[in-house]
Amino acid sequence: MITPAFELTQDPDFLTVKIRVPYARASEFDIYFEGEDFKFYAKPYFLRLTLPGRIVEDGREKASYNTDEGTFTIHLPKEVPGQYFEGLDMLTSLLAPKKSRSAKPLVEEMAASAELSEENEEEFDWEMEQIPYEESPPPLQHPYGFGNLRSGVFQRLQDELSDVIDIKDPDQTPAEERRRRRLAAEAAKFEPDHYLADFFEDEAIKHLLKYKPWWIDAHKKMTALQGESHQEHDSPAFVVFSEEEREQMRKFTNKSYLLDKRSRRHVYLGLIDILLAYCYEICVNEGDKNVESSWNIRKLSATLCWLESFSSIQDVLVSFGRRVLCYPLYRHFELVTRAFNDTVMILQLGKAAVLKCLLDIHKIFMESDPAYILNDLFITDYCIWIQKVKSKKLAALCESLQKTTLSKSHMGLELEELEAAAVLVQEEEKALKAAGTVSKQQLLCSESETSDSEESSSTSSSETEGSDSDEQESSTSGDGEINSVQGTLQEERTAPLIGCNGLRQGTDTSAMEVGDGKSKVSLQSTTPPAKLVEELEMQIQSAMRLSEQPEGLATAGCISQEQEENPVPEPDRFSEAAAGKGNFLEVSPKPNPLLFLCSTNEDED
Repeated sequence: MITPAFELTQDPDFLTVKIRVPYARASEFDIYFEGEDFKFYAKPYFLRLTLPGRIVEDGREKASYNTDEGTFTIHLPKEVPGQYFEGLDMLTSLLAPKKSRSAKPLVEEMAASAELSEENEEEFDWEMEQIPYEESPPPLQHPYGFGNLRSGVFQRLQDELSDVIDIKDPDQTPAEERRRRRLAAEAAKFEPDHYLADFFEDEAIKHLLKYKPWWIDAHKKMTALQGESHQEHDSPAFVVFSEEEREQMRKFTNKSYLLDKRSRRHVYLGLIDILLAYCYEICVNEGDKNVESSWNIRKLSATLCWLESFSSIQDVLVSFGRRVLCYPLYRHFELVTRAFNDTVMILQLGKAAVLKCLLDIHKIFMESDPAYILNDLFITDYCIWIQKVKSKKLAALCESLQKTTLSKSHMGLELEELEAAAVLVQEEEKALKAAGTVSKQQLLCSESETSDSEESSSTSSSETEGSDSDEQESSTSGDGEINSVQGTLQEERTAPLIGCNGLRQGTDTSAMEVGDGKSKVSLQSTTPPAKLVEELEMQIQSAMRLSEQPEGLATAGCISQEQEENPVPEPDRFSEAAAGKGNFLEVSPKPNPLLFLCSTNEDED
């Protein structure tokens, strides 16, 4: 038989059952309902439901069939009008058979009815060898999983163990040892640099915190409705299951769980731990699923990753907070607070909202190859168990969760000290940066002043050099004028006197004293001795050449003799010309041809 897809809704007077049977014959179907029982049959479909409230057959019931959709819609009157049927979305629990009310024990000792005949009995061997009995205790295995009802699972799955959980050999590790190893692993994994980086550079974190998942709008609607009316409403008014989620619930095998008080406490606390991890995953990925979704959920939940059994809500919150600050990409305490608030909202919406989250987790793990083991250990059982939990229990759990506080000091990771030290370092860096800026400005000012002073000094030096060069040019031009006059004088003084007969009369090589009356400098001070000797040699050679000339120059010699008879005080004239210059006259190598005398009285001299 095939269990059809179905959906239950209600109003104050009727319970409506909608059943989809696309391949059934509409003319051949049976419906039976009485009290809490409802049965439907239309070959090849069969549906049996155990309702959360009582219905009655009083003539108001009616049914209809839609041939286009292939659905039956059946309206069943409530026995007590206005009664609210709780948990109509818990499809797995509705499919459960009605509980047996028999007082017959569940386990009976069955005695064999056949009697053993003595003929068929074999003779007992009294001489058989006897071996002393040694009692060997069975290997101790520590339980885990939903309600700590499982053990020995990971002995058969050693290859996939490391990809799913962090603890090695969980079957041989007690709960206290698991907790100790978990705390040590978290302390070793915590990275202060990563935490401080997310603490100071929190732009991405602030963006993620703005995301609003579906339960925020549902919670607002519920709060608004409760504000208008104090009547209790279950979450199906605000939580809607998709067809895929309904199909998931129909595939679950209904079962009952025998949990003692301690195990029930572990189950409730484990539920909070799993929901916290799921809320973190939805927040950081903004509702989208990726390849890291399965890793995030199981890594942040110590229940799934370390098979942890918590004893208090405070332990659950501290464990989740530590793991958020140690393992995922975004490690910020605000994400811990956000996940805490989201979990409170989900619990306030009721078990339908919790079931919707668990179904999503179940789907994520089914699509991840190694994580499907966690569905078998935890999630599938949670999806079945939550449908049978009373709403008052979840309300009490939510209230206890709201009363629990969580701060950074509870993490045991010295977060406040790290933040204070980082703030101090940041302030020191700002102070040093400010001081460096001031010193840099001062350095730039000093450099500008230095460059200005260098420019001014270079300008003054250039002006000085310019004045020196001007003076040197003026002195050079003056020296040139003096040298020209000195050359004329020296030529007249040093040129050999040649008579008309061509003989040398004499040469005056005495030094002249020329100046302004204050300084007397030798002629040799302005001309190097070697150069002077060369000039004298050249002058002597020129004189010798002139002495060999013919007597055709007698007229010139007579003219020179007349000038000699009426001499001009040349030394005085030269002295006056040289006095204005302040330098001695240099000897010019160029002779004056006019300074030749023709005297007939040369022999007498």
